[in-house]
This record gives sequence, structure tokens and C-alpha cells, in this order.
Amino acid sequence: MNKTIKKEIKRILIVNRGEIALRAIRTIQDMGKEAVVIYSTADKDVHYLDIADIKVCIGGPKSSDSYLNIPAIITVVDLFKIDAIFPGYGFLSENQNFVEICENHNVTFIGPSQSIMALMSDKSKAKDVMKEAGIPVIDGSDGVVRDVKEAEKIAEKIGFPVIIKAAAGGGGRGMRIVENIENFKNSFLAAESEAVSAFGDGSIYIEKFIKNPKHIEVQVIADKHGNVLHIGERDCSLQRRQQKLIEESPAVVLSEEVRKKLLQTAVKAAKYIKYEGAGTFEFLLDENKTDFYFMEMNTRLQVEHTVSEMVSSLDLIELMIKIAEGDELPSQDSIIFKGHSIECRITAEDPEKFYPCPGKITAWIPPGGGNVRMDTHVYAGYSVPMFYDSMIGKLIVWAEDRPKAIARMRRALKEFKVEGIKTTIPFHINIMDNEDFQKSRIHTKYLEQKML
Repeated sequence: MNKTIKKEIKRILIVNRGEIALRAIRTIQDMGKEAVVIYSTADKDVHYLDIADIKVCIGGPKSSDSYLNIPAIITVVDLFKIDAIFPGYGFLSENQNFVEICENHNVTFIGPSQSIMALMSDKSKAKDVMKEAGIPVIDGSDGVVRDVKEAEKIAEKIGFPVIIKAAAGGGGRGMRIVENIENFKNSFLAAESEAVSAFGDGSIYIEKFIKNPKHIEVQVIADKHGNVLHIGERDCSLQRRQQKLIEESPAVVLSEEVRKKLLQTAVKAAKYIKYEGAGTFEFLLDENKTDFYFMEMNTRLQVEHTVSEMVSSLDLIELMIKIAEGDELPSQDSIIFKGHSIECRITAEDPEKFYPCPGKITAWIPPGGGNVRMDTHVYAGYSVPMFYDSMIGKLIVWAEDRPKAIARMRRALKEFKVEGIKTTIPFHINIMDNEDFQKSRIHTKYLEQKML
């Protein structure tokens, strides 16, 4: 265990935008601390800037000029005597160089260390580490493959179908599913090219493809004293091209025996790597719903952390800040899980074709009522910029059980009024009425096979 010196954090810089920036401001100020927020010229009119204690324009609308502009961010750190940085998700949240720079400037990065982040960021290396820890992993290449010929031999050895993955990947980019050897070479080269374009790294590894799996993940949080807690599991199986659309907690498809084993496995893995902060272990659950396999770890807060908060009554950002200050976590037994929570990601996209629809929102009336939560930075008159992710909000509900949560979500979605742009609200309403969704028969390829 680390010898931890307590450090009071008074002023926190939020290096993100949109709903997660507003979400962080609220928790930081609730804790009696100061929230400093950066913004780009494209975000100059968002209302949460006036809620923050300090706001600083960081650059132009492109992410590279603003939210990814490390020199400008460090200048803000120095000018405003920042104690800690909250990264949110996306942008710099898993940038190892940024974490190291923060350490060199004596500012606390609210998240894991650079070394732990490096260990988990390369998916093939992470898989090797999990093997060492005794965590079940999917059969595949022993790390990154050298070239397409080696990859072909491995694919034939483990048997088709296989999945080609970018080692530095995320969000479904640099990923291809291949059913036979005839299509392998072209798919490999396409994945490699996409990986170079998206991540600047064309490293590729190969895994056995599990047909129609469930995507189940475990939220963990760990302090600097060696304590690791799980905050339950989430079912994130409803996806489009590896992009999550709906998430819920708990995963009702799990038996109590499998759930217990899954949660214990995630805690064991976090302790093995000596993790600190909030993180998520992602697993694939096979069609039999008995065996699960480590897929990757996200060394940050995730978009869907909200459903874990709703069933546990915890504030994960508050816990992250307390960990950064050197506090110890409460015991696992002190966390009581109740009911069921569902999150729908609301995006500025066509609900059928899913192409982006930026523009001005002329009417915005979000739903309300008991146990309905709306995490958003959007309002009537807001113009959705074309420069960033299309998500404009997250609608989250809680109820005593899953059928009641689905009914509440359906009601909330129908109450939701947005005009001026297209959104995915109609898509989510259709899903709430979908019998397969209601009976938890959704898997990660469901939309491609059944609806799209």
C-alpha cells in the first residue's frame, strides 16, 4: 500500500465540454470547491460558462486548437493556480503524455497514473496482463501481429470468425469482423489504415469472434490505500457499430452466481494492476450467459456512469476527487444497490440513418417527474456545433425494477420535445416498445441483424 499524504484540492480545472463539464461543475461546487472551465470559440455561448467560478477561452473550434491544446491548458494551470484537473471522457482523459505533463507541473490529474494508463491503453498488452492475473480472456494473437501473413496464420489456427482490432483503438474504429480467409487480407489492411488515421498507430491484434455476445461491464473505483470497490455491473449490449446507445444497471441476464463471479473478477483485476481512481472493466458474455471474457479496460469515467450512480446512490465524481485528495473509500458492504436504471444517449442525429444533424435548437422541453434525470448542457436557442461528438444529452431513469424503468423511460421520451434539429429520441421510443429489448434478448449485433 502507498504511504499517502492528504492533499486538499480547492480549485479544479475541467478540461472538457458539454454535459460532462456541467456535471462536473455541479459536483465540484457542491463540495465547496472552485470549478474552472475551459471553452472553445464554438462553445462561447453555452450557459454553464456563467455557472463556473472561472471560465477561460482556450482556442478555436477545432479540438486540436482547444480541448486537445495541452500547452494552452498548462498555461491556464499556471495562471490560475490550479490544484487538480478533471478530464471527463474523450479528449485528454486517456492521454498518457498529458498525465505525465500534469505530474511535472505539480497539478493532480484526477485519474490513474501514467504508468497504469499505459499498461491498459494498449489492448493487446492489457490482455497479456489480464492473463497473468488469471482473468479469462478471448483466444487470439499473443500481442500485436507483425504483418498480414502472420495474422492470417493466427486466424486460421484459432478458427473463423475472427475480429481484427487496432491495439490503440476505441469506439469501433480500426475493427473488422472476418468470416473467412478469402476476405481476411483486405479487412486487415482496411483496419490497419483506419487505425493509423484515427490513432496514429497501425498496430493490430487478432481475437476469436464470439457471436451475438452481451457486452457487460463492471464499474470499479480504487483509492491510494489499496482498497477497490465495485459499483455493480452494466449491460451495454445495445450498440450500433460498436457505439453504445442504451445502457442499464443491473444486467438482468446474469444469474446471481455469474454476477458474483464477474464482480469479483473485476475487483481482482483492479487490485492486480494496483489501479487508482474510477475505471471500467469490459467483458463479453457468451450466448450461454455463463462464460465471460475480458475485452478491455477504460481508465476513466464513462458516459454511462450515471446508471451506476442511480442504483448505488453514489456520486462517482465526488469519490474521484476524494481519492485524489488521499481519502479512503468506504467498505463494499456500505454500498446498497437498489432498483434498476436505464440511460438513453440523445444525439443530434437522424433517428433512422444516424447521420449528424447539427444546427439551432428552436424548442427544448426535457422530461421531468420522479426519478427522471437529464444530464445536458443544451437549451432552446442553443446551436449544436459540427466540430464535436453529436451527443447532446443523456436521459436517465430509475425505478424499482426493469419493467417499471422501461415504462418510465418510454413516458419520459414521449414527453421530451426537441425542435429545430433531428434527434434519436424516436429511435429510443421504438426500442422501449421492442419485445426483444423488453425480454433482454439484445446482443451487440442486434441492430445490424434485425433493425438497420
